[in-house]
Amino acid sequence: MGEAFAVGIDVGGTNIKAVTIDASGRELERAGAATPGDRERLVREVGEIYRRLDGAGAAAVGLCSPGLAGRDGRSIVWMRGRMEALQGLDWTSALGSHRPVRVLNDAHAATVGEAWLGAARDRRHVVLLTLGTGIGGGVLVDGRLLLGAIGRAGHHGHLSLDPYGSPDICQAPGSLEDAVADCSIERRTGGRFVSTAELVAAVESGDAQAQSVWSRVVRSLAAGIASLVNVLDPEIVVIGGGIARAGDTLFVPLRREMADVEWRPLGAGVPIVAAELGDHAGAIGAARFAMTVACVGTMFREERC
Repeated sequence: MGEAFAVGIDVGGTNIKAVTIDASGRELERAGAATPGDRERLVREVGEIYRRLDGAGAAAVGLCSPGLAGRDGRSIVWMRGRMEALQGLDWTSALGSHRPVRVLNDAHAATVGEAWLGAARDRRHVVLLTLGTGIGGGVLVDGRLLLGAIGRAGHHGHLSLDPYGSPDICQAPGSLEDAVADCSIERRTGGRFVSTAELVAAVESGDAQAQSVWSRVVRSLAAGIASLVNVLDPEIVVIGGGIARAGDTLFVPLRREMADVEWRPLGAGVPIVAAELGDHAGAIGAARFAMTVACVGTMFREERC
């Protein structure tokens, strides 16, 4: 490739997705594979993708995955459960890269991607929520990704809606995640539904019980978003993840609930929009994050970063 480009790799629980992209946002190539379960095969598969996309020739390389990224940006330092192979893995060394491989959380990366080329393009104050099995997210403050002291910022799912509710996996009582995400849908519906997609289909067919459950989901989500708006004061709220695929079935009642619970001192509410970059948001954001960290002194011109 003749032009300067970055590689972004998203190591997910099911699939690895990767892109090469230049500083203007032009995507050059994609690659992907299923995610292996053990560390040795995982490194080998990611390494093959890295070489296929000419990572050695890239001006910057970024990689994202679930978990808490270390403040040095070289590895995921905390990831418990089904992807423990990631924990402590130094990707710069693992890939034999002559440039640092910048590592960040996957929802943080999606936030960067959506703010660069997606639904929050050109916005500097952004909140993103990913609604799926759990709830993740990210925050941009004045154009900068908010990481926090240990990389914990943006875990919106563990916002507490009910201080007397049952603790979630991160000890938050009555959390937004437990009220909205797929991880609790079976319990919340007495076993009738095992996914939010099933619930939404029943809602759209006119099922009264499903509509009652869905109303509680939407109200809980609105309360969580309103709380985030009050704390972070974003220009826009972006919603991604599998649950966002409900489209108007989600967004129409959500905006109606927001009108009821959101503080609007200047009259207008914060826009709530669907994410636009799809499954490659993390890979695109990882590439962009690596560009912005590495732009000075590389082939990327500073003013374009």
